Amino acid sequence: MTSKIIQLQPDDEHNQALEANVHPPEWQNPTPSQPYHLVVIGAGTAGLVTAAGAAGLGARVAIIERELMGGDCLNVGCVPSKGVIGAARVAASVRNAAPFGVNVPEGAAVDFAKVMERMRSKRSQISHADSAKRFNGLGVDVFFGQGTFVDDNTISVTRKSGEVSELKFKKAVVATGARAAAPPIKGLDGVNYLTNESLFSLTELPKRFGIVGSGPIGSEMAQSFARFGSEVFLFERGDHILPREDAEASAVVQDQFIKDGIHLILDAKDMEVAAGPGESIRVKVTQNGQTTETIVDHLLVAVGRAPNTDGLNLETVHVKYGQQGLEVNDQLQTTNPRIYAAGDICSKYKFTHAADFQARIVIQNALFAVGPFGKKKASDLIIPWATYTSPEIAHVGIYPHEAKETGVEIDTYTQQLEHVDRAILEGNDEGFVKIHTKKGTDTIVGATIVAENAGDMISEITVAMQNKIGLGGIGSAIHPYPTQAEAIRKLGDQYSRTRLTPFSKKMLSILQRLNVGK
Repeated sequence: MTSKIIQLQPDDEHNQALEANVHPPEWQNPTPSQPYHLVVIGAGTAGLVTAAGAAGLGARVAIIERELMGGDCLNVGCVPSKGVIGAARVAASVRNAAPFGVNVPEGAAVDFAKVMERMRSKRSQISHADSAKRFNGLGVDVFFGQGTFVDDNTISVTRKSGEVSELKFKKAVVATGARAAAPPIKGLDGVNYLTNESLFSLTELPKRFGIVGSGPIGSEMAQSFARFGSEVFLFERGDHILPREDAEASAVVQDQFIKDGIHLILDAKDMEVAAGPGESIRVKVTQNGQTTETIVDHLLVAVGRAPNTDGLNLETVHVKYGQQGLEVNDQLQTTNPRIYAAGDICSKYKFTHAADFQARIVIQNALFAVGPFGKKKASDLIIPWATYTSPEIAHVGIYPHEAKETGVEIDTYTQQLEHVDRAILEGNDEGFVKIHTKKGTDTIVGATIVAENAGDMISEITVAMQNKIGLGGIGSAIHPYPTQAEAIRKLGDQYSRTRLTPFSKKMLSILQRLNVGK
């Protein structure tokens, strides 16, 4: 039996079930009998998709994982965070039920320990899909241990027990992902702070919770913990939250944060932290020349990522890498033509769905000399993303500032949710759908949605972009009434109105006066 690589806390039935799936303590590494067509290092999303896809095509495949299969997404990222967010949304719905005529008894409270137990239960339930047993059944040889390149066709796997296996390969894929890496904050090494890798082990709700960084992770957790009842202090160096998003979109979410009671400490410069009374932490920042100090029970550092390149011995196989990860070309090939990479280890798009589709590119490019349509390119991917605050922000394509920087002229169409019936009826009318098209055409080049379910809504626009359906085409498709997605269809109408002849405009005016149609 091998000892645990990552100590899952608390040691309850749910985490034991998780471990039994994604790093079984009794697992015996197989004995390689012949070279593999493909050896994958890292069993997060990119690695698992690559391994399963290649094995499904008949290739001999091995996958190596030193910690937990499923990677960050399953264990300390997407899955547990959405479990927590789901509970926080229910808490907010209960708290805000009165305007809907639903009277909730006073004293309704959040059982944080139960919230986290439910998250662990759902996570362990989902983990079967990423389990060692399942992938072994798919025809993949699963190895646990540290994978290290020995030469251009050999990888060694070293377990904590000292057991070593040697794997010969024709092609290899590095899919080791990235990890939390705290920025250089004075005094941080002297306190016990949290990252996403330790946050989901909490069993008690922090009374005063500090969060450094208002990117997606910081913002999602700030709102969730505030809705659970923590007094949340969100520290951001910039002058508004979610600085990488559309400024109008960030403003909508920021207003909701204020309603949720989050203390926004913006323009927070020169941060210093130190141990406070008991197990508390002092956080000192400078705002507009004034120094303020906040004492919190826990501090989550939600900024900074570092690629997992340690132990790989990449220099031996002449694979170039840096602070942003492995250097790859558009075919996701590293500087060693026999070695590919996919996912957070090499991509600026650090999303599970991006890793998934990069893995599909690697399968074709690594296993087939030339596919039916030539080599697949990462630059051809149209990648949407979402931040799961309430309301959510979802985006695909380019932003206006990127269009300006690249010399692309655009038209922008905006539909406010305050004029969308379903949003009004459900009390979620603060938000909008914004679509950018190439100037004078209906060709969609980008979009941002701010809505309670924006992450679902953005897919319609992504499908349109992928299949070269213009904004006019979206407008001509019947959408069910009433839905929030009708906001997207209304933008199609906006575009169509720009193409009207004088006679058509007159007829439309008459129809609007008669109130015909929605």
